[in-house]
Amino acid sequence: MGIAGRGLCLLVLIAILTACGAPAASPAPAPPASSPTAPASSPSQEDSCGDRLKLSKELYLFNWPDYIAQEALDRFQQECGVKVIVDTYDSNETLLAKLQAGATGYDVIVPSDYMVSIMIKEGMLAELDKSHLPNLKHIDPAHLGLYFDPENKYTVPYMWGTSGFMYDTAAIPRELKSWKDVFEPAPDVQGKISMLKDEREVIGAALKYLGFSMNTTSSDELQKAKEILLRQKPYVKAYTSDTNRDLLVAGEVVLAHIWTGDAIRARDAKPSLKYVIPEEGCTIWQDNLAIPKTARNKYTAEVFINFLMRPDIAAINANIIKYGSPNRTAIQQQLIDPALLNDPGIYPSEELKRKMEWLIDVGEAIELYDRIWTELGVEQ
Repeated sequence: MGIAGRGLCLLVLIAILTACGAPAASPAPAPPASSPTAPASSPSQEDSCGDRLKLSKELYLFNWPDYIAQEALDRFQQECGVKVIVDTYDSNETLLAKLQAGATGYDVIVPSDYMVSIMIKEGMLAELDKSHLPNLKHIDPAHLGLYFDPENKYTVPYMWGTSGFMYDTAAIPRELKSWKDVFEPAPDVQGKISMLKDEREVIGAALKYLGFSMNTTSSDELQKAKEILLRQKPYVKAYTSDTNRDLLVAGEVVLAHIWTGDAIRARDAKPSLKYVIPEEGCTIWQDNLAIPKTARNKYTAEVFINFLMRPDIAAINANIIKYGSPNRTAIQQQLIDPALLNDPGIYPSEELKRKMEWLIDVGEAIELYDRIWTELGVEQ
């Protein structure tokens, strides 16, 4: 949206807030690069804690590693009096398995798109009371109504991104731009590769390299992907979703299959690292906030989800964990670091997006994927 469009949005927002008795505020300046944190106050802070008498003292969040800013958690505790206790998982399949095994202590979970479809089908998610989620108005409509939850009955967007690869330009003095560089690595890369510890991502990347859909149900196409992965395996140092960033920064690997935010944070620590969206395309995904049916603190969970959609809090998250934010107001008010907004690795062009693919529920064909993953022998 252009400058004029942002100005109009701001005038409307100020008018609404003034009518409600809240003081009008000037648009917050972009945070300095040295301090990627949104301003402490925002005109969108009204009713952030809902009915305090109904809030629990603690909330249990089951999330991906390093996927929420500690400042956001601290602010929720300071403002609403609720301590958030975080437990982590390293893949959607781990999340699903834990809940299927009877884990009932979690109030908020963060499943990706295709996993939402599976969990809805399995009856695992609670319907959201949208009267407790007024901050949905700040979410870009482009991130709502997606295939996995078309009415957003069960989820609201959290972060989105891509799954490409990153390499160290200091160790590899040539341009890498294809999945071929990952699956048929040159001698100076062999043994220095890390792949995500994620069944659908890894198999999907191999399928994409071969020119197939990342959601294929063809046993022949999946067999060819398996052959590629088995040939690649001797050159892979680790399958990991939570330490690939550290391995890159330490120089233990020089090429890594990696998610957007981890890549950008790795580059911050080691500027010679370069994130690549392969020329064949890659996964585009959206992670979402949801409440398990077994949650013991549903109202508090909804207040927490609403809190995370508040523009200043969404900006804190985006500036620190460096994934794409679906919060249109935070972007329009320039609460998110412009360097991040202008980074095509985080916010790719529409042309690049056309080469990307959403992972979807493949139904019974998941057994074929599971078999490949088992034969690949990735330790759980």
